[in-house]
Amino acid sequence: GLEVGTLSLLHKNVHCLLCFLNVPIVHRWFRQHEYIEKLNMQAIINATADQDEFVKETIYSHGKVPTLIHELLAVEVWKQKVFPILCQLQDFNPKGTFPIYIVIHHEATIINLLETILYHKDVCDSADEAILDLADYCHRKLTLLAARNDDPENQEQNKSSPASLQELQKQNQQLEFDISLKALSILRYITDHIDSLPLSVQTRLLNTHNIPCVLVHLLEYCPWSRYGPNGELQKYTDGKWHTVPVEDRLKITKVDGQVWIALYNLILKPACQQRYDFNNFNKSQLLKLQSFLTEVIIDQIPNLVELQRFLGHLAMTDPPPAKKDLILEQVPDIRDRIIRENSNKWKALAKHQVKTVFNPSEQDLREQAQRLTETYNLDVMENLIPDRPKCGFCGAEATKRCSRCQVERYCRRECQVKHWSKHKKACDLLAVAQNKTE
Repeated sequence: GLEVGTLSLLHKNVHCLLCFLNVPIVHRWFRQHEYIEKLNMQAIINATADQDEFVKETIYSHGKVPTLIHELLAVEVWKQKVFPILCQLQDFNPKGTFPIYIVIHHEATIINLLETILYHKDVCDSADEAILDLADYCHRKLTLLAARNDDPENQEQNKSSPASLQELQKQNQQLEFDISLKALSILRYITDHIDSLPLSVQTRLLNTHNIPCVLVHLLEYCPWSRYGPNGELQKYTDGKWHTVPVEDRLKITKVDGQVWIALYNLILKPACQQRYDFNNFNKSQLLKLQSFLTEVIIDQIPNLVELQRFLGHLAMTDPPPAKKDLILEQVPDIRDRIIRENSNKWKALAKHQVKTVFNPSEQDLREQAQRLTETYNLDVMENLIPDRPKCGFCGAEATKRCSRCQVERYCRRECQVKHWSKHKKACDLLAVAQNKTE
């Protein structure tokens, strides 16, 4: 049971994690992370089960979407400016990197929550001016995705760092890939509701960042698809690389669909057509889409036939010049303000956080582990898994858990009794490990 009242702890004046000044603030920030994680898990459960999305409604009614965006950008700046310095400090060799990983993972938690709730138009509209910062954030992540030229697992680490920090850098790179794909989904939702958002959002997506051409490049390069060591096609879905059977190779993934829908919105919506500059370069890039729009693709997303017709018309004619209105354009300022206020302080902040935040005692680590154990309890996590637990003996849907190890599942007691001879050894090991943790 998640108490929605925990949302009130997302204060309007967010304690930016660049400003860990004393122990109470540190504890409040980690506590806030736990609350956001719980809200994220509950929002996913509600959306997946098609239940009443009370988390979304509460965030919307309390006007907390700008706060979440502010926190997202604060973590992004910390990862870009402070985290690399932490990894280079010669005298920093922490006993455990768990607190640092929590900060790194905080970005993934927030963007996952935003991806779940920004599907709804009212939530997207409630972001107000912060939607400009979010649009710029998505552009930065898409640029990283488009420039990704290798598997994160194979990228070199800072060899001067301790082994634990090198592993942390590797985990950070793996998270960045997931975060970038989440940003792609959020960008699609922004384009869904672009007619009701400030005109500056259209200007930044279409002209400042030229998002349509970025999306064309992503379709060409397709970083969420690769070939495995044995030549098999693999696609990244649901946070993992999956081998694609031959019969499913032409099947569109969720990520492919997000790119196509975003392109459809940005090219075919009347307001976007009026403001996009169809110059020779942009026209040549968009016409590349014609080779991708096969009958197989259109059968899976029928609306793309309208995009196919438009591209055919674009190839034969020149559209009218882009409409240029004289307006006072809003500009994003959250990230710039964070960087400006902390300019030339990054190394000092890193050293201060090493002393006050990222070198906890064993007691502090034990308390953090206990709190996160409560956050990530097995019952909640199982609700996030699309496939229901299976009985360890007969494979039927399981509703009961081994009372000793709390891991193996069974559909009935008879199956547990029959499976005990095989499960006993693993059960003993798991039970011993849990007793040591306690």
